[in-house]
Amino acid sequence: MSTYQGGRRAARPRRRSRWFLAGGLLAGSLVVGVAGFNGVAATAGDRDFPVLDLAGVLRGDDARPAPGGTAARPNEPSGDGAGRPDGREGDGRDGGGPDRQVGRAEPDRQPADGPGTGRHEVVSVPCDSGKLIAALVQANAEGGGSLRLAAKCTYTLSQAFHQADEYDGGIRDAREAADAAETPGDAEAPKHKPEDDKAGLPVIYQPITVEGDGATIARDVQAEDFRFFTVRDGGELTLRNVTLHNGRSKIEGGAVHVVHGATAVIERTTVTHSTSLSAEGGGGGVFNDGNMVVSDSTFVGNSAAGAAGKGGGLLNGGVLTLRGSRFHQNSANAYGGGLGNYRGAAEVETSTFVRNSAAQGGGLASFSARTKVFDTKVLGNSAQVGGGLANSDAVLVLRKMTIRDNTSTVNGGGISTVKGLLPLDDSVVAGNTTHGAGGGIYADKSNLLVRGSDVTGNEAVGAASKGGGIHALAGQVSVYTSRITWNAATVAPGGVFAHHARARIDDESVIVENEPTNCAGNTPAVAHCFR
Repeated sequence: MSTYQGGRRAARPRRRSRWFLAGGLLAGSLVVGVAGFNGVAATAGDRDFPVLDLAGVLRGDDARPAPGGTAARPNEPSGDGAGRPDGREGDGRDGGGPDRQVGRAEPDRQPADGPGTGRHEVVSVPCDSGKLIAALVQANAEGGGSLRLAAKCTYTLSQAFHQADEYDGGIRDAREAADAAETPGDAEAPKHKPEDDKAGLPVIYQPITVEGDGATIARDVQAEDFRFFTVRDGGELTLRNVTLHNGRSKIEGGAVHVVHGATAVIERTTVTHSTSLSAEGGGGGVFNDGNMVVSDSTFVGNSAAGAAGKGGGLLNGGVLTLRGSRFHQNSANAYGGGLGNYRGAAEVETSTFVRNSAAQGGGLASFSARTKVFDTKVLGNSAQVGGGLANSDAVLVLRKMTIRDNTSTVNGGGISTVKGLLPLDDSVVAGNTTHGAGGGIYADKSNLLVRGSDVTGNEAVGAASKGGGIHALAGQVSVYTSRITWNAATVAPGGVFAHHARARIDDESVIVENEPTNCAGNTPAVAHCFR
């Protein structure tokens, strides 16, 4: 579950979508019928609802179209009374008169499993990008749907899909007003141009599932800039087993953009070589401002390329749960080369961040945010500050981490925390390098807690570098039952350096074999530290 869910306002009910009508897209393929499940009497005067045969549903022998492709619709006269559960002819009150379309095959639909119209049938989409667009149009028109893409197909999109935005104020207006009140400077930032907010596929307003079956959705290399999916207030997008390639957006979300009142689930999906050009935002692969769950997915070669771009692979400003996923060779001009959590709540587990880069937080960055990262590897990333991870004005909780072989040119080869809280438990910080201060960990005006962890073999190699293991300025550093060993710095001390910071080392911790000294060089001296 996510670390924080309070304070998120629920999306208010939306008006029925009309864009497909206004856009001239009403066609025979988009006729919507009431066909949730067969055999239900819907006329106001008839209350003879049948008893659902649950055993039959489980066997799969629920009502289906008759042989030859013709099926009697619910409440439609069929001549032999089969259209009604009581066997009577329709009387026209339910629209079953001569103007009804008779004899047309109805898609096979799954039976309802609760109140309302129930689930929609799974629609197989041929290997044709135009038919993918049409299927999404129809799913929106019907209040949701499930699509299965053609196995291993590549759906190449060559132009943006133009449609009017159906948003009607409410939650988005409230969020923007709240942000402006919290950070007045944001109100002065340039507004997005509507013409820059482009997607190659219809905007998602309804619960829609896309089962990829190994298919790829790609933007043509010569096409204009657009992402693939935009999920608006009230929309729920589920993506499974699909690759999104070469998305490109002038604003947030190079491949996927989830707004504040929307939700998304991304499973076994690869987002590759996508770019956000947003000057202040980002999310080269994905931008989430709503509620998102990502599992068993891969982000490769994505970029937040704006001047202050954040989150090369994924930028979160909402509520994010991420597990079992891999971030490789993503980049951001500002912070969060792999993942950026900015003003959001994120929980990350059993994931890897490898060879990502940014100005701050090469692998992962938590800025003005709440972030928990468990059982995760952060390997070979690079940044100016926080080669592996960066935390600023935020909470970053780390447990069972491997933070190894990351580099920084300024401070914090493995980890940097500035004006933040950073507990590090049961973890290894090893083999990281900085050309500034804090080869393993750099803490400035922060509360750093190192518990049951090893900080070993890190280096601070600049001409005036101190604190090969830990470098703390102001704030507080506390070390419990941990080992700080074999670290090196150009200037003493090589193990732990604490300047104007309260340093507490318990007597169960070991600080030895650091060069040129363990703690000597600190004023006042650090207790419980071998010289």
